[in-house]
Amino acid sequence: MSIIKFKTLKHSNIQTLATEIMVLKIGLTGGIGSGKSTVAKIFSILGIPVFYADTAARLVMNEDAELKQKIKQTFGEAAYQNEILARKYIADIVFNDPFKLEQLNAMVHPATIAMAEKWMQQQTTPYVIKEAALFFEAGSTEGLDYVIGVYAPQHLRIRRVMHRDNVTREEVFARMSRQINEEMKMRLCDFVIVNDEQQLVIPQVLQLHQKFITLKNNL
Repeated sequence: MSIIKFKTLKHSNIQTLATEIMVLKIGLTGGIGSGKSTVAKIFSILGIPVFYADTAARLVMNEDAELKQKIKQTFGEAAYQNEILARKYIADIVFNDPFKLEQLNAMVHPATIAMAEKWMQQQTTPYVIKEAALFFEAGSTEGLDYVIGVYAPQHLRIRRVMHRDNVTREEVFARMSRQINEEMKMRLCDFVIVNDEQQLVIPQVLQLHQKFITLKNNL
């Protein structure tokens, strides 16, 4: 049984690709509650380095002086308390103002992408994983060789997030509304892992793991 779909190699000139990259760069995405973090952990157990874009974004917002200044100019001095990002203050603004959310993303994403690129260049494994929720929404798939999507039915995603974050169904729907339609997102991915509590996830990850190693070895 295989639920993984495989598209033709994006690069038409494989020889050129081999000289341009040191490792295959794989994106990993999925809607809230899909289980993409669980899938990322499995890849990590297999010895594959994983870059967590959300964690990196929080880091740059606290450590990048130029970015901090831009955020203060946009959201006010209250955006930081003792030079630490006031996450609840920012969240309360952007979750209720789509324009402010776009402004924040426009400031943070370039810094996060640059950090990821530098990190990837330092890795020596056949491939690396970059985990992020908003690849397509943020237009940040450039530079990736493939993107894996983690899919779960909506009712499961809602249940998981309500239990994990202790939030209401309405709050989960509000978060989902800030991401593109899940079915559309999966169609944009090169591979899809189904995490529906019916099909085993680990064999799907292992299949992709071997696929990427083979692809790298054949370059």
